[in-house]
Amino acid sequence: MKVLTLWQKVQLFYQGILENGDKRTDKWLLVHSPGPISCIFLCYLIVIWAGPKLMAKRQPVNLKPVLIVYNFAMVCLSAYMFYEFTASSWSARYSLLCQPVDYSDSPLAMRMARVCWWFYFSKVIELSDTIFFILRKKNGQLTFLHVYHHATMIFNWWAGVKYVAGGQCEYNLTKRLENRTNCANFVYLSTCLSIAFLIGLINSLVHVVMYLYYGLAALGPGVTRYLWWKRYLTSLQLLQFFIVTIHTTYNLFADCDFPDSMNVVVLAYSLSLIALFSNFYYHSYLAKKTKKT
Repeated sequence: MKVLTLWQKVQLFYQGILENGDKRTDKWLLVHSPGPISCIFLCYLIVIWAGPKLMAKRQPVNLKPVLIVYNFAMVCLSAYMFYEFTASSWSARYSLLCQPVDYSDSPLAMRMARVCWWFYFSKVIELSDTIFFILRKKNGQLTFLHVYHHATMIFNWWAGVKYVAGGQCEYNLTKRLENRTNCANFVYLSTCLSIAFLIGLINSLVHVVMYLYYGLAALGPGVTRYLWWKRYLTSLQLLQFFIVTIHTTYNLFADCDFPDSMNVVVLAYSLSLIALFSNFYYHSYLAKKTKKT
């Protein structure tokens, strides 16, 4: 038996990543290879590192018109995705608890796959939030939570659209695993995150509210005084992570065609976001209230 070199194993692993995706989405923008999204991620990190340095001796850029257009455009995009997730899942009678991916070319299956791609692409667009912070010299907003959340979401949803655009994962019973090498199986398993339509649906709704808040805030002081509900926006974000955590925990014990190892990964990721957002909530609202009293 021929022993593969490390480089050959890497090549085989990468080939498995390219070849074992969802053929319906494989030719879509930023889907076929992890290369482009990885380059975007590296550029993102460079901007975070170099941006504040370049802006250090410059005045903040007035982005009010840009922010108004951007935020309300994101409201519209998020509302569209929420509608598409809801309408597609309702028409196809999706299960909210365990939904295998429909890999067919049926109109409903393709509709769900397309909105999954739009959700993935929206996460790339949302990297602009960081650029706006830097240009406005709001460096205090460049927290670990902000960078971690934005960076991980683009990779999570790349994997989702590449492999499981529409449901959770068909794994044990799917024909997609037939005739695969062990390496290919590992590629599929390691990238098959719980990118359920339910997550996209909930997150789209949350982002309608979030970008509406940011859009109204960008209008200026005349509107800002009415935005007393910012803390409830953070609560809404936390609520979505708790729902995902409960959903994933349920699937650990339910009879669902989804590997427990991946449920554990998703559970750990959800818990990390709960911890980070809870820490933000505490220091932004509870700690300040305690100091005042």
